[in-house]
Amino acid sequence: MRRARGLLVLCCLVVMLGSTAAATAGADASGGHSGGGRGDWPSWQGDPTGSRFNRAEHRITPATVGRLKLKWAFAYPKTGAWTKSQPAVVGDDVFFGGPDRMFYAVDARTGKQKWRFDMGPARPTPPDGGVAFNGATGAAVADGKVFFGDSNGYVYALDQRTGKLVWRVQTEDHPRGWHTSSPLYHKGRIYIGSSSNEHGVDQKYPCCTFRGHIDSLDAATGALVWRRYTVPEPKPVGTWPSGSTRYEPSGAGVWGSPVIDEATGTLYVGTGQNYSGNGGDFDTLFALDAATGAVRWKQQVTDADSWRDLCNFPDGEGYCPGLKDNTALDFDLGSTPNLFPVHGRLLVGVGQKSGVYHAFDARTGKVRWRRQLSVPSPLGGATGIQWGASYDGTHLYAATYYAGPGTLNALDPATGKVVWTTPNPADGCTRGGAAQYPQQCVLAHTPAVTSSPGLVYEGSTDGKMRVYSARTGAVLWEYDTVRDFDGVNGIPGRGGSIAGNGGAVVAHGTLYVQTGYEPMYPSERGNVLLAFDLP
Repeated sequence: MRRARGLLVLCCLVVMLGSTAAATAGADASGGHSGGGRGDWPSWQGDPTGSRFNRAEHRITPATVGRLKLKWAFAYPKTGAWTKSQPAVVGDDVFFGGPDRMFYAVDARTGKQKWRFDMGPARPTPPDGGVAFNGATGAAVADGKVFFGDSNGYVYALDQRTGKLVWRVQTEDHPRGWHTSSPLYHKGRIYIGSSSNEHGVDQKYPCCTFRGHIDSLDAATGALVWRRYTVPEPKPVGTWPSGSTRYEPSGAGVWGSPVIDEATGTLYVGTGQNYSGNGGDFDTLFALDAATGAVRWKQQVTDADSWRDLCNFPDGEGYCPGLKDNTALDFDLGSTPNLFPVHGRLLVGVGQKSGVYHAFDARTGKVRWRRQLSVPSPLGGATGIQWGASYDGTHLYAATYYAGPGTLNALDPATGKVVWTTPNPADGCTRGGAAQYPQQCVLAHTPAVTSSPGLVYEGSTDGKMRVYSARTGAVLWEYDTVRDFDGVNGIPGRGGSIAGNGGAVVAHGTLYVQTGYEPMYPSERGNVLLAFDLP
């Protein structure tokens, strides 16, 4: 009996250490699991664990970062849409989508186009409300292919070398469905979530029928392997004050990108709020069996959260029941999770739009700690953590959005204790290009956070890209992107608010930044992708 117990303990230690090693390895070589080389950044997550940390970066350091200079700018045609596609970098190639429904591969050294792929026309803008972006999500590069989703609900696989279409499948046939989630590649599968803009509809719209879901696709063919819905089928339950049909429950879109513990084959992904009703797995962190989609555990972090854009308007009460009982919160888990080891155990953390960063035991889902980084205001979820945090093996780094001002925070991964906090610089809206737009500029952080040894990268809605000391939080470098650029592709461009739905990318001594996101500083020029390196 004693020997049996000893063998059991030994087996548990092997599994635990293997999982911890997998999380650490993911941070050691950004994207090595996805077909990228050392120093590459081949996916939105940076690596399977979602660290958004490039350990291999050795040229941009605390000692050299102050010498970063603009290397090239790649400009997009003026479309009126937002740029949302975080670049992926593999070797000398940079892959990204534009707001013009084109997907590009360019030379990392010069910005010169190698190929482009036309995704075809965007869906028409609905006459009854809703907003749209025209392009692709961030890409995952693996197995000789480039994978991404788009604003029409399709997922694509392109040949990495030529840009030719390998397959395209529609995973979201709801007329308002789209992908903001960027794909994750693992063992011949693609994992991607679906969300929608159905939250932005007007009072006459029969709200709401969208159901969020996470899909597993065969990477070779695009065939659906499994699908996990986040809410049951919405059913008609009456009418809204306008007379339009009322459906419940709905929503719980998957806005963020998934991550995986490769040792156990566990997929982690968060969900958003209900659009109508109160039901299903809204505001939930899932731990799923990557092979089957079966739920291993789940943590719902909000008791009730039914929100859509009409909740922001004085006449929205009849269309937003949560206004009466204070459950119209918009407290999504829109952030991508992070896997990180603490004292021999693997934790999974995720930021919430309530301003809370949650940390759970990755095996059991048990709460290990929570940390409130911003206090919700009448703006609700717009005050909190938006797209994702970063983990560099020492600290977690999380940024807050419209938090008056937004802040960048370093947390102890074992306890959640705040090590340092740096507010968005107070003069961000009174100098540089943003000073021309005092009614639009806000001291807030839209993007996901990125890190490399000794450095943390975060852009602001004031249009400035900043690099911070990982040790102290001091700003070490800043660049104002609210200015005109001449694109290397022959198109004039202009920067603006630093893009959300992604963040800065650091690979092979170059910093890449998409600029031009809400609020869109007015310009007759389109947005730009900027590349910075050292002289």
